[in-house]
Amino acid sequence: MKDKHFTLMDLIHHFFSETKDFAFSKPARYSIAFIFDGLDESRLPLDFQHRECIYSVTESASVDVLLTNLIQGNLLPSALIWITSRPAAANQIPPECVDRVTEVGGFNDPQKEEYIRKKITEEELASRIITHLKSSRSLYIMCHIPVFCWMVTTVLECIMAEVKSGEIPKSLTQMYTNFLIIQTKHRSQKYGTPDVEALWNLRFILSLGKLAFQQLEKGNLIFYEEDLRECDIGVIEAFVFSGVCTQIFREEAGLYQGKVFSFVHLSVQEFLAALYVFLHFSMREGDISDQHQTSQLYSLFSANRLNDLHHIAVDLALNNENGHLDLFLRFLLGLSLESNQKLLQGLLPQIRSSSLNTEDTVKYIYEKIRETTNPERCINLFHCLNEMNDHSLVEEVQGYLRKGNKARGNPSLSQLSALVFVLLMSDQELEELKLLDYGLHAGSDEGLLRMLPVVKASRKVQMSWCDLTEKSCAALASTLSSNSSNLRQLDLSVNNLGDSGVELLSAGLEHPNCRLEKLELWRCDLTVKSCAALSSALRSNSSSLIHLNLNYNNVGDSGVELLSTGLEHPNCRLETLKLWSCKLTDVSCAALSSTLSSNSSSLRQLQLSENNLGDSGVQLLSTGLEHPNCRLETLELWDCKLTGKSCASLSSALRSNSSSLRQLDISYNNMRDSGVELLSAGLEHPNSKLVTLELKGCDLTEKSCTALSSALRSNSSSLRQLDLSGNNLGYSGVKLLSTGLEHPNCRLEILKLRGCNFTGKSCTDLSSALDSNSSSLRHLDLSNNNLGDSGVELLSAGLEHPNCRLEKLELRKCNLTVRSCSSLASALRSNPSSQRELDLRNNTLQQSGVELLSALQRDPTYKLTELMY
Repeated sequence: MKDKHFTLMDLIHHFFSETKDFAFSKPARYSIAFIFDGLDESRLPLDFQHRECIYSVTESASVDVLLTNLIQGNLLPSALIWITSRPAAANQIPPECVDRVTEVGGFNDPQKEEYIRKKITEEELASRIITHLKSSRSLYIMCHIPVFCWMVTTVLECIMAEVKSGEIPKSLTQMYTNFLIIQTKHRSQKYGTPDVEALWNLRFILSLGKLAFQQLEKGNLIFYEEDLRECDIGVIEAFVFSGVCTQIFREEAGLYQGKVFSFVHLSVQEFLAALYVFLHFSMREGDISDQHQTSQLYSLFSANRLNDLHHIAVDLALNNENGHLDLFLRFLLGLSLESNQKLLQGLLPQIRSSSLNTEDTVKYIYEKIRETTNPERCINLFHCLNEMNDHSLVEEVQGYLRKGNKARGNPSLSQLSALVFVLLMSDQELEELKLLDYGLHAGSDEGLLRMLPVVKASRKVQMSWCDLTEKSCAALASTLSSNSSNLRQLDLSVNNLGDSGVELLSAGLEHPNCRLEKLELWRCDLTVKSCAALSSALRSNSSSLIHLNLNYNNVGDSGVELLSTGLEHPNCRLETLKLWSCKLTDVSCAALSSTLSSNSSSLRQLQLSENNLGDSGVQLLSTGLEHPNCRLETLELWDCKLTGKSCASLSSALRSNSSSLRQLDISYNNMRDSGVELLSAGLEHPNSKLVTLELKGCDLTEKSCTALSSALRSNSSSLRQLDLSGNNLGYSGVKLLSTGLEHPNCRLEILKLRGCNFTGKSCTDLSSALDSNSSSLRHLDLSNNNLGDSGVELLSAGLEHPNCRLEKLELRKCNLTVRSCSSLASALRSNPSSQRELDLRNNTLQQSGVELLSALQRDPTYKLTELMY
């Protein structure tokens, strides 16, 4: 009906007469849903850019114009539209017209095996088939397509049941050739006679091949009676093909349009099309007359040598961006092998086996691998080499992978393409990809383009320090927009992306197909412009981003204000925002406080370290922290020019009955003892939920320990982790803390006291805390203190006690010798259930001391899982 004009009402009435009394043009209490099943099978052009706009259901237009206007919402804007399609056709629809995308992925690996075992009742045969398929990754991967899984199982069952050894198909071409032979023999057994069988087979295959080739070129998956007649196939004969060889060709009933035909799967059509071209060459002197009317047909059939044909076919496939001719090319090249030709001669004895030197074609494919920028087409070229039984470049790359990271040089583009193929064909899950592991260093935009298929298949990708630019961002945006992308975490840190790169990337983030959850962009030369683009992405109704890192970029207060508009939007699901060293002031705190107070904010973690926020900024933030809507759990404020005044604001937030703060890091600020005293009042309050407190380098003394010890003894304290490293606590400070550690109310599990200016004398109190029956300590860090061997001997007494539950002890740079190793070894033997990790780096232990502890590490009785020295 593509050449006829209708109104939308007339078109619907034409097919569904029962709707004639329905008033489409008037508001109604009904919801209307249109279901277009199999959009990829439609022959109507979908041109959303150049079609006329129609807004009335009584306005006449061609069917394709009506369809595009209906999908765009110009016609019946309140109607619901559900479309099923292969991705290539679905991607023609503008993203703004798509509300939801669902991908039917086919069989996963366990389902492949389950299907085969259900189809093959003989258990031993089913196991052999599964083992064979797993040994051929290209076949096993394609088994995710249920029809292909059925075809492969049919072929292998037939072959393996008859012979216990011999040639079992490993390539795609071998598999489909055997499939054709099996199905044709099935027809012969029912209807054929020996004297006419060979001629019937040839005519049958040539007719179907011609149909397959012509319709493949046009992009048609379904055919009508006129298509069959063009290939000398009568309708009655088509019914025979359909009824007898249902596995190759099937008949479908169209909607009041007579008979519609299709191959059982597109891959069968592609194989028959390739076979048709091959037969044309192998039987040139025979009686085959063809009407080659189109440019592609003409260019293929104009070749005089099979090598020339291969070159033309390779070029045609590479020029086809959506991979329309990929499988066709693989089949055509696979048929050049003499082994596959001999296989065909059993079905078609008229075929002459043509001995072809494949080196020329292989060399041509290698050249194209070097030149091709489209990674998907490049991967198909490796599949083509597989079909031609050439694996040299893949074997070269496998040798490259066996080398350690440091031994690997910078790979060539050809090697990168081979690397992509090897990784994709691996039976291991592509969980994490680190580009630096594969030698991608300076100027890697081109390298990244080659690696995109692996990027798309991986869940986590690290591309930091790879000298990428905005060119890579455009490619990555396309990857994020793909409905087959598996990407969830992307690290692009320390690359020269600039604002233009992030703007490109944000377009991908806004696409309905994008499922990225974590994005790292620290030190990427970004400004306020990037924040505008990212804010737009956060507001998108398809946004899935929950983690964003913009550390060390010059976004400024205006950038944070823009980001905050995105954070407050109902669509935003961001939980973690990192803004270290972004040139922020208290102006940013005002915007973020508003965000924390918003009822739609999802923020759980906020990092603002190394910014000039000042006490006024923290006071503004605390207002947001106290708001009932605030759900923030982690706040980092390293080196933000804060004083004790900020502690008063934060203490107030901790005491708020709506506080959800669990982790607070205010290290390297001038808090002093007075600030910690204020903060401790908040820690002791019943409303406080704080679990982790970090106060490194805050100019604290023993006075702070008095306040913190009181907080640890409080029955309402929830502290589990405390870091006081880099403060001048001294012996008396540690003694005060130890009284808190010994109290029954104390639940502290991690205590870090690096560089706190105490000596071995303090270990007496710590040892007492460790052997207290109420001690909860699991991790103790005493590094960078002058403990000496005498201190470790005192500490070991606590480690030996049955009450001690310590699992990790750090004693780096503590002026220890072999004597300490002897004490620690004795403690571990006395209480083997406690110690798990021991860090003794930067001490003078000597070989004998290391051997003492290493012996315990090798002995499973003592459970020393990690020893660092």
